[in-house]
Amino acid sequence: MEETYKDRTSLVKGAKDIAKEVKRQAVKKVNKAVDKAQDGYTQRSYNRFQDEEDDDDYYVQGGNYGVEANDDEGSSEATEGHDEDDEIYEGEYQGIPNMGQGKDGMVALGQPMRDEYKDRHELETERKADEEELAQQYELIIQECGHGRFQWALFFVLGMALMADGVEVFVVGFVLPSAETDMCIPNSGSGWLGDIVYLGMMVGAFFWGGLADKVGRRQSLLICMSVNGFFAFLSSFVQGYGFFLFCRLFSGFGIGGAVPTVFSYFSEVLAREKRGEHLSWLCMFWMIGGIYASAMAWAIIPHYGWSFSMGSAYQFHSWRVFVIVCALPCVSSVVALTFMPESPRFLLEVGKHDEAWMILKQIHDTNMRARGQPEKVFTVNRIKTPKQIDELIEIESDTGTWYRRCFVRIRTELYSIWLTFMRCFNYPVKDNTIKLTAVWFTLSFGYYGLSVWFPDVIKHLQSDEYASRVKHFRNEEVSHFVFNFTLENQIHSNGEYINDRFIMMKFKSVTFEDSLFKNCVFEDITSLNTYFRNCTFVNTTFYNTDLEQYKFVDSELINCTFFHIRTGCQISFDDDYSAYWIYFVNFLGTLAVLPGNIVSALLMDRIGRLTMLGGSMVLSGISCFFLWFGTSESMMIGMLCLYNGLTISAWNSLDVITVELYPTDRRATGFGFLNALCKAAAVLGNLIFGSLVGITKAIPILLASTVLVCGGLVGLRLPDTRTQVLM
Repeated sequence: MEETYKDRTSLVKGAKDIAKEVKRQAVKKVNKAVDKAQDGYTQRSYNRFQDEEDDDDYYVQGGNYGVEANDDEGSSEATEGHDEDDEIYEGEYQGIPNMGQGKDGMVALGQPMRDEYKDRHELETERKADEEELAQQYELIIQECGHGRFQWALFFVLGMALMADGVEVFVVGFVLPSAETDMCIPNSGSGWLGDIVYLGMMVGAFFWGGLADKVGRRQSLLICMSVNGFFAFLSSFVQGYGFFLFCRLFSGFGIGGAVPTVFSYFSEVLAREKRGEHLSWLCMFWMIGGIYASAMAWAIIPHYGWSFSMGSAYQFHSWRVFVIVCALPCVSSVVALTFMPESPRFLLEVGKHDEAWMILKQIHDTNMRARGQPEKVFTVNRIKTPKQIDELIEIESDTGTWYRRCFVRIRTELYSIWLTFMRCFNYPVKDNTIKLTAVWFTLSFGYYGLSVWFPDVIKHLQSDEYASRVKHFRNEEVSHFVFNFTLENQIHSNGEYINDRFIMMKFKSVTFEDSLFKNCVFEDITSLNTYFRNCTFVNTTFYNTDLEQYKFVDSELINCTFFHIRTGCQISFDDDYSAYWIYFVNFLGTLAVLPGNIVSALLMDRIGRLTMLGGSMVLSGISCFFLWFGTSESMMIGMLCLYNGLTISAWNSLDVITVELYPTDRRATGFGFLNALCKAAAVLGNLIFGSLVGITKAIPILLASTVLVCGGLVGLRLPDTRTQVLM
C-alpha cells in the first residue's frame, strides 16, 4: 500500500512539473513572437510558432521521466496539483518575492517578472537593448520617409534660429563701442557687455540643452528663442547701462539654447547618408547671421542722423535701431517653429509611440506628395519604444501654495537635468566626452579670441597711424580771430588766445596744453576726445557746448559763464572712416567663411569627419601663427579671411561629430555642455586678448595657434561616426 501511494505521489509530482514546464515554454514562445512582431519592419514575413509541435512532443515525452502514465489521469492530476499549490503564480500580488523565486526572469508559471520586481540595472540593460533595436529600425523608417520637402522646410526654420545665434555673437562687438560711449561708460567698465552676453549664453546652452532632453526639442527651442527675442527687443529702449546689461544677459541666456537644440532636432530627421552633408549646410546660416549683422552695422550704426531724443532723459541713437533689426531673425524663427512638429525620435525615446508614428507618417506623406507619388503608403505599423524607467521623486508634504509647487517643480527639473549631464560621463560615452571637451575648448579659445576682439586690433593699428599724423602747434598768439572750421588731430601748446570767437565748429582729438584764453566766446561747439590741460580761462563765455567739467583737466576758470551746456556722451560718425572700415572688415571676414562652408558640406561624407576636423584645426593654427608677422592692415585682413575660411570646416565637422556620438536621451544635454564650455573659452580668450592687444600681439596669437594645433591632434583620436546610425 505504501509503495502504491509513493508511486502515485511521484506521478502527481511529475505531472505538476510537466504542467509548469509546458506553460513556461509556451510563454517564452509568445514573448518571442511579440519581439518578432515588433521587428516586423525589417523582417516582414516570419513564422510565429515554427516548431510548436516538435517542442510539445519533446516536453511531454521528456517530462514523464520514464513513467508511462494514462493521459487522462496525468492531466487531471496536473490540474489538481495546480489548484492546490500553484495559486501564487496567477499574477496576484503575494508580497515581495524571495531571492529564490522567479529564476530566469520569471515570477512563476510562465509569467514575466513585473518591472517593480527588477532592480535598476536590469531595467537599464533592457532599455539599452531596446534603444539599439530602435536605432536600427528608425534608420530604416527615415529612409522610407525619404529626404524632401519636410526636411527642407525644417532646414530653413532651424536655419533662422541658428542665424539668430550668429547675429547675437557679432552684435556684441559692433554695439560695444557705441553703447559704452552713449551711456558714458569709462574705460574701467568697458568690456562688461561682451562678457555678460557670453556668460548668459554659457548658462543658457547648458540649461536649454538639458531641457530639450526632457520636454522636447521643439518646445525647448520655442521657449529659448522667445526669451532671446523679448529681451533683445527690450534692450534697445533702456537707457541705464545696468538695465541694458541685464537685458543682454537674458538675451544671451535665451539664444544659448539655439545651437545644441537646433543640431539635435535636425539630425533626428535625417538619414545616415544625408546627415553629414545637410548638417554642414545648416551651419551656413550661422555665417549668414554674421554677414547680416555686419551689413546692418555698416549700414545703420554710423548714421547718427537716424537718432532722435525726447528731452535730455531719453536718447534713441542709431545703434539701438541696429539692435532691433538684429532681433528680426529670432522673431521669424519663433513664428515658423509654431508650424513644425516635435522630433519623432525624441517622442519614441520617451515612449510616445502614437505621436511619433503620426509625425513620421506626416514626413512620409509630405515628401511623397512633393515627389508626385501621393499614392505611396506608409508601411510602418509598429515601432520599437525603449522601456521607460520611472524616476522616484521625493515630494515634500508642504506644497500647498503655488510658489511652493513651482519651486519643487523647478528644483526637480534642474536635478533631472543634472543627472542627465552626469550620465554623459558614464560608459561608453565618457572617453568621447573628455576628448570632445578638449577639442571644443581649444577651437573656441582660438576662434573667438581672435574674431570677437579683432575690431580692437584694427582700431589699435588705426590709432597708431592716426597718432603718427598728429600736428603740433607751439607758442601761438591769436587775437580777434573767428574760428568756424573743424580742428582735428592737433596739439596746441603754450598758446595765447585773446578776444577770439569759436563758433559752430568741431573739435576732434584736439588737446590744448598750458594755454591762455582771455575774453573768448565758445558757441555751438561739438567736441570728441578733446581736452584742455593746465589751461587758464579768463572772462570767457560758453554757450550751447558739450565742454563739460571733466574736459578741463587741471585748468583754472576765472569769471567764466556757462549757458545751455549739453551733458552726456556724444556719438558722432560724421566723416568717421574708421567706423565704416571696421564693419567692412568684419563683413569680409564673415564672407570668407562661405568657401569653407561649401567645401565642408561637399566633402563631409566623402573624406570623413575626423580628417576634416583635424586637418582644418591644424591648418587654422598655422594661418593664425602667420598673423604674428602682419605689419599692415591689409595683410592682417587677408590673413583673417584665410583663418576664418579654414576654421569653419572644423566647426562644421565638430558639430556633426558631437551630434552623432551622443545617444538620443542625452544628445542635447551633452551638446549644451560643450557649447557652454565654448562660451567660457570665448570669455577667457577675450580677457587675454583684451589685456594684451595694446601691449603685444605675439603672445595671444602664438597661444591661439598652439591650442588649435593641439586640439586638432586630439580630435583625430575621436571615433569615426560616418557609417554609424544615430544612437
